[in-house]
Amino acid sequence: MRKNIWMLFALLLLLTSCSDSKKIYKIGVSQCSGGAWRDKINNEMLAAQHLYDHDVKVSIVCAYDDTKRQIQQIDSMADAGIDLLVVAPNEAEPTGEALARIKARGIPVICFDRTVDENSYTAFIGGSNVEAGRAIGVNVLDVAHGIKDHKPFIMEITALMSSSPAQERHKGFAQAMQGHDEVEYVCREGDWSSDTPYRIALEQIHTGHLPDIVFCHNDGMATGVYRAVAETKTEDRIKIFGIDGMPGEGLEYVQLGHQLASYVYPTGGAEIIKLAINILTGKPYKRQNTLDGILVVKENVWPIATTTKKLLQQNKDLVTIQDKLEDYLGLYNVQHKMLIGSIILIAMLIIAIGALLYAYWQTRRAIRQRQALNEEETQLYTHVAQHPKRSLLEIAEQDMPTPRSQDVIFAEQLKEAIRQKMGNANLKVDDLGESMGLSRVQLYRRVKSITGLTPVELLRTMRLQQGYALLCTTTKTVQEIAYEVGFGTPGYFSKCFKQQYGKYPMDLRQDGQSEQN
Repeated sequence: MRKNIWMLFALLLLLTSCSDSKKIYKIGVSQCSGGAWRDKINNEMLAAQHLYDHDVKVSIVCAYDDTKRQIQQIDSMADAGIDLLVVAPNEAEPTGEALARIKARGIPVICFDRTVDENSYTAFIGGSNVEAGRAIGVNVLDVAHGIKDHKPFIMEITALMSSSPAQERHKGFAQAMQGHDEVEYVCREGDWSSDTPYRIALEQIHTGHLPDIVFCHNDGMATGVYRAVAETKTEDRIKIFGIDGMPGEGLEYVQLGHQLASYVYPTGGAEIIKLAINILTGKPYKRQNTLDGILVVKENVWPIATTTKKLLQQNKDLVTIQDKLEDYLGLYNVQHKMLIGSIILIAMLIIAIGALLYAYWQTRRAIRQRQALNEEETQLYTHVAQHPKRSLLEIAEQDMPTPRSQDVIFAEQLKEAIRQKMGNANLKVDDLGESMGLSRVQLYRRVKSITGLTPVELLRTMRLQQGYALLCTTTKTVQEIAYEVGFGTPGYFSKCFKQQYGKYPMDLRQDGQSEQN
């Protein structure tokens, strides 16, 4: 009888584990820095992780232009058991050494946007920085040839030249300038910020020898040059060119006339995930994958900007839909397992009833023996109660603990579980339920009855509260705080923060500074 019960229990475990047997590929993504262009890639990859025949889980971290931090993040993801690494190296040489070490451990490496030594990665995907620089250079020369009253003066302000995009964009632009002695061309090294190009442009303007055209390696740098041009009231003399072509940045600057042109440097998040799946599943793939970009000028900026904005919104909507589907699927899986478990438990109950009937006559005898023993114990305790030293073993009433509500105890335990796991952007309700020893449905009902919120709403509220506290008590950036409290992207954190508190995170910081002043 007992053997049959254990066989049914083993069958239960087998059936409930069948739905979890499908392989889920874990892809770690290491971004070298933040910004709108990289946020767009992140959303595209998150939206694409469920578009193909294989289950993929994408986890994204950001180094914020810190090479040492990026190397530590890469090593941590490898130790956590990722199946493939996608990386935009902050600097070619030191990051390349770390990637070679990861690749030697049998973990495929995809470089995107930026390259390292070709032995350090499995495949590359991204736009051609050389072509981007060359395309801008050709357009710059066309504009320069329209200047007739003096020799055109063209100035290039590069990004950080230790990074491969800066090297390649300069190479393409310099190739376009080569052989054109009819123009004056100079190159100044800057970095990826807007402050350094601002300073370089301001210094050049103050010399009195104004450049006719300034080319920056991205649109963020170009904003620094425009600031210098606006301050010196030389907008009608100096034309500005950039690269990236993002909504709210380069595309808008071209529409406003702050820049004469930009270059839509492709993101290709969906293509990155497809390449990763091909590598992981052993399908054929190209080692070098070049994505096409588009030159943006005043004549074509409106349709490009409109289409890009729609695509960005669609990607955000897809990510939101996928998050909700994951929640629904998780609930379905729990209910499916509960159904199978209920069927088997019913069968076990029938067998147990038979066993109980079989042992009924033995149980009656055991009950009689237990009753006799209880009578003897009662007599013994009664005798002890009459003994004057009994009080020595008693606990004083004032020392007894104060009774506490089970709801209060549960709420404290749940909040502590959330605080411990809050920084995990992939935290699911099932994980909280497991920590509390409850199923997803049980956790939902308990939390809803106590707080009036769903577990997801409670988690988001506590994350926003922690983010509010960090904004008020630390100097961490909004991006750092967003990731620390478990939001997948800074943009989504800012949106939720605005809905919760009626202002954006940076507005809260500015209010605090205003009060101090």
